[in-house]
Amino acid sequence: MAKDTLKVSGVTYTTADSGYFEKRQLKRSAGIWGLWGLAVGAVISGNFSGWNFGIEAAGFGGMLIAFGILVVMYYGLVFSIGEMAAAMPHTGGAYSFGRAAMGPWGGFVTGLAESIEYVATTAVIVYFSAGYANGVTEGLMGFSLPTWVWWIILYAAFVGLNTAGASISLKFAVVVSFVSIGVLVLFAVMAFASGSVNWGSLMDIAPDPGQTAFLPHGVLPILFALPFAMWLFLGIEELPLAAEESHNPVRDIPRAGLWARGTLIVTGLLVLFLNTAVLGAEATGVAGEPLLDGFRAILGDDLAWVAGLLALFALFGLLASLQGIMFAYGRNLYSLSRAGYYPKFLSLTGKRQTPWVALIAGALIGLAALIVVELTGGDSGVGGAVVLNIAVWGAVVAYFMQMVSFMMLRKKFPNAKRPYKSPWGMFGAAAAAVISALIFLGFLLNETFRPAIVAIVIVYVVGLVIFGVYTRHRLILSPEEEYAVSGGLHGDPQAEGYGGAVEEEILAMDGVDDPDAR
Repeated sequence: MAKDTLKVSGVTYTTADSGYFEKRQLKRSAGIWGLWGLAVGAVISGNFSGWNFGIEAAGFGGMLIAFGILVVMYYGLVFSIGEMAAAMPHTGGAYSFGRAAMGPWGGFVTGLAESIEYVATTAVIVYFSAGYANGVTEGLMGFSLPTWVWWIILYAAFVGLNTAGASISLKFAVVVSFVSIGVLVLFAVMAFASGSVNWGSLMDIAPDPGQTAFLPHGVLPILFALPFAMWLFLGIEELPLAAEESHNPVRDIPRAGLWARGTLIVTGLLVLFLNTAVLGAEATGVAGEPLLDGFRAILGDDLAWVAGLLALFALFGLLASLQGIMFAYGRNLYSLSRAGYYPKFLSLTGKRQTPWVALIAGALIGLAALIVVELTGGDSGVGGAVVLNIAVWGAVVAYFMQMVSFMMLRKKFPNAKRPYKSPWGMFGAAAAAVISALIFLGFLLNETFRPAIVAIVIVYVVGLVIFGVYTRHRLILSPEEEYAVSGGLHGDPQAEGYGGAVEEEILAMDGVDDPDAR
């Protein structure tokens, strides 16, 4: 029997094969603490490495201003995605929001940006984790391994963890998040107890002619510091991707986002002030392992073995984020694949109900990116910065598209259920969109970011060509697509299930991506 089809907004949907959704099931395992751990864990590595390059770009003062700007952006962002996630409690996240507001092309552009963000972010964390892991083995065991060996070990271990089941990976996220916060608190206590804190060293970068110690390179470099300041928050926006694995996504995703945001503001300020005060701004700005270097400065060379032990604890922060962001890219690739934007086999879940194929695919892409960067001269920390820029650029595009989607959906789907509403409303979304655009502008103006931009443009050109020529004619009415096509009236898989009667009902419609036009 021929499959039913539906043509909407230039794309074609067909009925899913028998058993299609049964082979792509996720298991509800996350309570509010699991979601908090997932959000904090995904971000916490930013306190250990990566953020400090912003001090080199703009000095301590510029980085502090960038941090304040991003606090505003992430409040607006998290409030807005909390509203959309409660209204669309399915795995698609940013792709789903973009699809509902801007049609299939907008959904694909937004989803691809988030794919780039999470796959590249995982690669960055693996890159920095290798450095910390060598710090552990050198300090405690007297040996080190080539970085590429650590990359393979880390990817293999965490793909295994994430495929073992959502319950296991979420419990791990909570534990390592608490351990990581404990490491940061320990650093603060040791810094003050040892007398290593020197507030004068916050501004020890020699100012350019005509500039000040607070802004040694002037005002414009604040734009260049924003992508690195994002490293103290980037990843918290992954919470909607856990919607189909949350026991109560409508209640818990907005609440977990609020708690996680407060936690990350405190930890971000802690490392920004104390890590810089211990090392000095000039040394902090170029450090590949700023927190570990801070421990070494506190302890001195005579206690190098203790620094190795502390590096082991510091490594937990990176591993927390590695697990959290890998969870995110697995669900992002899964949702886009389930709907047909990516190859459909990527969304297979298996007996443990985890997207194991997507997890392996993302790991192979990230590993390949690290190897390419290393072979093309990405040594001495430059490689990590390049891949970090790729991750942040993808995030900025995804943020901007999501905030535009929020504002559009308030008008486009006025009758859709909104169990939670952003307390900042349209202002919050607009503020986050403007700041995202400023960060994007900073990328364009800074020559050092251009390799990242070129890489992403290539990915987008290839992706858009494939979507335009092939995949847009072979989409499936997944929950994300059902919500968009029905004008916000369908799409809660917990209440309505997958496919079946819901899919048949939508396929029987005239198929206009606007409920008022029917």
